[in-house]
Amino acid sequence: VANGKPAPDLFLLAADRIGARPETCVVIEDSVNGVKAARAAGMTAWGFTGGGHADAGLPGRLDAAGAHRVFRSHAEIAAALAG
Repeated sequence: VANGKPAPDLFLLAADRIGARPETCVVIEDSVNGVKAARAAGMTAWGFTGGGHADAGLPGRLDAAGAHRVFRSHAEIAAALAG
């Protein structure tokens, strides 16, 4: 893509390639720029803080960046998707 995150280019390309409308997509991101990119693409952005690189402040940063929800584990994400 021409522009990396926080530009929406990557997520818009992915949606186009799978034939999905951006507003129907959920992006799971562990970075502030990723959340910003997903939001700029018109997608739902879920923050993920379960990675080994996550620090105690990451949930707040993802929330401040615009994450619709923030999850600590894959199990929480799976439950939300099933719910």
